[in-house]
Amino acid sequence: MAKKFFSQQEAQAPGLVRMALELRAPWEFGMALAAYPFMQKAPAGDGHPVLVFPGLAAGDATTIFLRRFLKDLGYPAYAWEQGLNFGPRPGVLEACIDRILALREQHGQRVSLIGWSLGGVYARELAKLLPGDVRLVISLGSPFRGSPQMTNAWRLYQWVSGEPDIEAHQFAALAHKPPVPTTSIFSRTDGVVAWQCSVEDETATSENIEVHASHVGMGMNPLAMYAIADRLAQPEGQWKRFDHRGHKGLKKLLFQDPQRGALPNPFFSWY
Repeated sequence: MAKKFFSQQEAQAPGLVRMALELRAPWEFGMALAAYPFMQKAPAGDGHPVLVFPGLAAGDATTIFLRRFLKDLGYPAYAWEQGLNFGPRPGVLEACIDRILALREQHGQRVSLIGWSLGGVYARELAKLLPGDVRLVISLGSPFRGSPQMTNAWRLYQWVSGEPDIEAHQFAALAHKPPVPTTSIFSRTDGVVAWQCSVEDETATSENIEVHASHVGMGMNPLAMYAIADRLAQPEGQWKRFDHRGHKGLKKLLFQDPQRGALPNPFFSWY
């Protein structure tokens, strides 16, 4: 049975304090550079292909660091090669489907999909369309539930995509998990997306991992990158949920229980 542990009624777009905390993204990148030698001790890859999707209004340049990290671990990591992510423009989803099928044929293995923000929504929806060709899905701060107004990027999405609105039933369908192992990595201090919008109903094949990260810096945050490596390294067909309680010492301190309840909100609505 799926495990739910938040109320959408409690969610709202992040306030001014969390938005201001997005300025720590360069610091997260600096930490990732400093920690890179230690990050190489993350679980090694098995050589299966990984396709990485960028966030809203972003392109492949924003995922270079993550892809370089994955390649160093032993994965052939690929960019989506569709330019800036301005939403599901005509032909984009079709091109993504063709790319997944081509990588599956080229490597003879199912493809893992990683998506940052809006890119994670792409990854989830593509896995629903191609469950036999996708190994697993990892999303980073992706808004796949709640309502569009629970993000601070909704107006930007309307502008760059040319879509004035999304039907309620269409957005509600995004919350349905893909029929493959699925991990949502989120941060309660995300300054763009209300964290509740990124929380998956936990089942035997779906999970949440909470990290301390900004939205803009999540794709280069050392904790998020370690979690990605840990999830990708599981043998195909032997996927198990991430057990933060099973980690000892520093790992147990860094990875908190995502089910511990709502984040105390001393700054009220503007936080």
